[in-house]
Amino acid sequence: MLKGENMEIIEGVNMLDCTEKSHVYLIRDKENILIDTGLPGEAEKILSEIKFMNIELNSIKHILLTHHDIGHVGNAKILQDETGAALWASKEDAPYIIGKKSRLGVKRIIQTFIRYKKPIINYFYNGYENIRGIRVIKTPGHTPGHVIFMYKNVLFTGDLFKIVKENIKLLPKDRNWNQYNLEKSLGLLKNLECEWICPAHGTPIMKNDIWEEFVKKY
Repeated sequence: MLKGENMEIIEGVNMLDCTEKSHVYLIRDKENILIDTGLPGEAEKILSEIKFMNIELNSIKHILLTHHDIGHVGNAKILQDETGAALWASKEDAPYIIGKKSRLGVKRIIQTFIRYKKPIINYFYNGYENIRGIRVIKTPGHTPGHVIFMYKNVLFTGDLFKIVKENIKLLPKDRNWNQYNLEKSLGLLKNLECEWICPAHGTPIMKNDIWEEFVKKY
């Protein structure tokens, strides 16, 4: 694992340093792909970091959203416009992303204070499909249409949980759409063969005893 202007998880997978509060990941392949887009106002930093890596903006062909939270969709429109990338999301979360539905609970309050430009969703996940080598897995619970991604041996987990000093912690219940569905989704993790776990919040970790104990709970 290398640290510089960004963190390299494995060859071809980077976590962008400029989005430390809600991570954006870059997959460098024949068609470069972004996973999530960070908090509103971070677009310029994201674009600058990508260019610093000597990656042409028009080589970003896809932007994959894990779910509708503002910290994940906040720069989708600007990044879409600047790169020409196709934007992917779940049908269940799409109305929240494009502003046709209001988020629930505390998220409704947050969205009144934090605004973002609404993107155009080009494609919807059908579930369990493969997008340029990335497996899409439906994991509803945190939001109705939350998904996670598997690329090679790297698992991108969105907001299923956060990682704090290598400890895996669930988000507060008031941040989750349906706790029962969330725990059912967590039950899928024990069947996934991964070496790296990359959350939206916290530092990526390698598979270890803490991970094994966590997935056994569900």
